Amino acid sequence: MSVSVEQALELIYTNTSKKSLKILPIEHALGSILAEDVYATHNLPPFDNSAMDGYAVKIEDSNKIVNVNATIFAGDNFNGELQSAHAIKIMTGARIPMGTQTIVPIEDIIHQENGIKLPDNLTMSKHIRLAGEDIKKGEKLLCVGDKIDAHQMTLLTSQGITHIKVYKKPRVALFASGNELKMHFENVTDYQLYNTNTPTLLSRTLELGCEVEFIGTAQDTLEDIHTHIKSALECDFIITSGGVSVGDADFTKEAFGEFGYNILFDKVEIKPGKPTTFGKIGSTVVLNLPGNPLAAALNFELFGRSIIYALSGAKSKFINTINAKMKSKYKLRAGRRSLIPGFFDGEYFTICEQFSPGMISPLAYANAFIMVDESCEILEPESPVKIISTKFSFSMQKPKSLITL
Repeated sequence: MSVSVEQALELIYTNTSKKSLKILPIEHALGSILAEDVYATHNLPPFDNSAMDGYAVKIEDSNKIVNVNATIFAGDNFNGELQSAHAIKIMTGARIPMGTQTIVPIEDIIHQENGIKLPDNLTMSKHIRLAGEDIKKGEKLLCVGDKIDAHQMTLLTSQGITHIKVYKKPRVALFASGNELKMHFENVTDYQLYNTNTPTLLSRTLELGCEVEFIGTAQDTLEDIHTHIKSALECDFIITSGGVSVGDADFTKEAFGEFGYNILFDKVEIKPGKPTTFGKIGSTVVLNLPGNPLAAALNFELFGRSIIYALSGAKSKFINTINAKMKSKYKLRAGRRSLIPGFFDGEYFTICEQFSPGMISPLAYANAFIMVDESCEILEPESPVKIISTKFSFSMQKPKSLITL
């Protein structure tokens, strides 16, 4: 069944379920997706404290000489009270003593023989961080579906939270098929090729936060492909490359059929990668990618990433685009939705000088691609394009159009 890109993505999100849950210590939670809302257990700051190294004083002592009769460091449990005509030296982060109305930075006072001279423009609560002004007890800090990165970790540790409930990371199984393929650690003859797809997809799925199992390279026989499928079925997501076209040795879909493979689409109206196939065996989702390296990589970025986002439980699970401009003129043949790799420099998108479905060199140069509408015949310099990054995950909570018109 041939479908549009939009239909393919809808089928993926409709038929892919997020993973089950587990509890992790926060030290092991980096990159995980939250499966529970997190609330503040106490105020931050927990008490009024000084934002500067300076002096705690009263407003009424503006432009006066006052005596300094104590010093408070951060972490001190000071129980005294500030009196008029006096100042207490205080360090950044230290608790504000009772009676304090403002803090005067050290550089704003003048030392005298009998004390310190205060400025004449003192204002109430200056340089005082109030309890709860950053975070209030009971406030929702993080939501189900949020990804834990270094700055979310800051919130968790600020509240003394030690463990959180997260979605399990997707388990991905990978294998390729083809008699002509050898792994990079094997010797090749002049009629064989190194398998570049599986190492590429393995690396990319690891970058996207998955747990990955490499099943190997299957020969172009039903029996060998069956063996590889059996080894992969315990995973959440199986990715294959090769064997999905219409050649005499393209057995992948037939082999999966022996395991009750429910194909949801087996052709996409896209170039390259038309024979890309998606389906399910029980609760395991399967993506069969073309064997040509560039076609496999680009279609993975569109469909494989969407499957991983849907499995992850992430709130922002839809691929997002970045607005850019064409660097130079580019002509293309209208009639089919096209994936075109290139390089985004922060403002302009430059299409690879040469690329075809079987190439690998454009993958190393490119950091993004565009998906051009089937009606488009020319992209002019400075014309707007929507790029999809291949170097980092840029996602959003609601689906949007990914098409460059």
